[in-house]
Amino acid sequence: MQNGDTSSDKPVPIETSGQMEVRPTLTANPFEMGALYVRLPSTCPLYSKEDLTASAPQVAVTLFDKTLKEDYNNLGMRIMRKEFGRMTIEQLSLFPGEAPQTVSQRTDLVATSPLSTAMDRFRAHLVNQEYAENTVKSFMGDLGILSRYLANDPPVNQISIKTLQNFLHWLQHDRGKPCSPKSYARRLTTLKVFFAWLAEQGVLPADPAAPLVHKPVHTPLPRVLYDEQIEQVLAITRQMMAGSPPEEEPDPRPHLLVTLLLHTGIKKQECMGIQLAHIDTSNPAAPVLNIRYDKPRMHYKERRLRLPADWLRTLQQYRQIYEPQDHLFPCTARNLEYVLANVAQKAGLSDGLSFEMLRWTCALHDFQRRMDPDRLRRKLGLSQMSWRETEPKLVKLAEPPL
Repeated sequence: MQNGDTSSDKPVPIETSGQMEVRPTLTANPFEMGALYVRLPSTCPLYSKEDLTASAPQVAVTLFDKTLKEDYNNLGMRIMRKEFGRMTIEQLSLFPGEAPQTVSQRTDLVATSPLSTAMDRFRAHLVNQEYAENTVKSFMGDLGILSRYLANDPPVNQISIKTLQNFLHWLQHDRGKPCSPKSYARRLTTLKVFFAWLAEQGVLPADPAAPLVHKPVHTPLPRVLYDEQIEQVLAITRQMMAGSPPEEEPDPRPHLLVTLLLHTGIKKQECMGIQLAHIDTSNPAAPVLNIRYDKPRMHYKERRLRLPADWLRTLQQYRQIYEPQDHLFPCTARNLEYVLANVAQKAGLSDGLSFEMLRWTCALHDFQRRMDPDRLRRKLGLSQMSWRETEPKLVKLAEPPL
């Protein structure tokens, strides 16, 4: 395409993420109009966020956001335009020479919309994007603090960078409640994500939170079990499994749980999601635990983890006593936390015992055994970004004493 052309009927080859094959047709000159019109077939998925880069330099097309899926699922042909960072959507005409018609995005958000309305729409956006329930609650809880601080439900266009800076100062110094560095960083992230979303939607002409700077959060090193403490814990869980002292009934669940966490390093949520069908016992000498996620956006965390052979014997005894039918642990996470707390008390652990402590202990032992870093990252189910925060802590924990 030449810069002077106003249209082209030739398909422009583009690179995709491998999830689809799309050959759009340029119907306008993006260099003159500041926009790129792209004709997409009706079979094009609506939920991909990948940018499709056309052969014309510095021109990119963004597929429909998933929040638009319900509104436009029945359109046979579509046009999308990304103009100066704000996306509009137009439906192609059925007749030659007739101009495309703008399709309403059915959003009632404008610059003068009250903060409460914007928060409601943002929550719907997070849910449509299939964010975890805890993540949605965290975002909305942080925005709720902002809403109570501002009072009177102000229009979003009246919330300036100065307003946000005053709010962050209040959080740290004047609220009257402690705000740890980690909580402060999370609330700052909430502000940046929320206002960036409003700007991307075209509700605000600029993002007032963009100039806010993240300060490095220096969190203490995670607590791990020393080798001696591990032996103390396992001695207690073996006693409980055997029913010692004699007046106690045999209980294999603490040993099953502790050894599972020490060997796999899985998170509490992952532990609660284990189904009996996820445990591969086809090779009794090398059993495997399959970590599964229902939500597509979490599939990158799925993995296969080795289990020790003697764990199956504990599992057999556990199933005879507890008779689980579907999930490995048919109880609440709080119930298992009580199990760990009871073990810690019996073992005399002053710092207690938790899912997180056992996860870090597992990670540290693998790190000290010189497991390949990327393999360890995948074993823990961490993204590249999370690993950049985790690896330095493991390095410090593994350092010899000074």
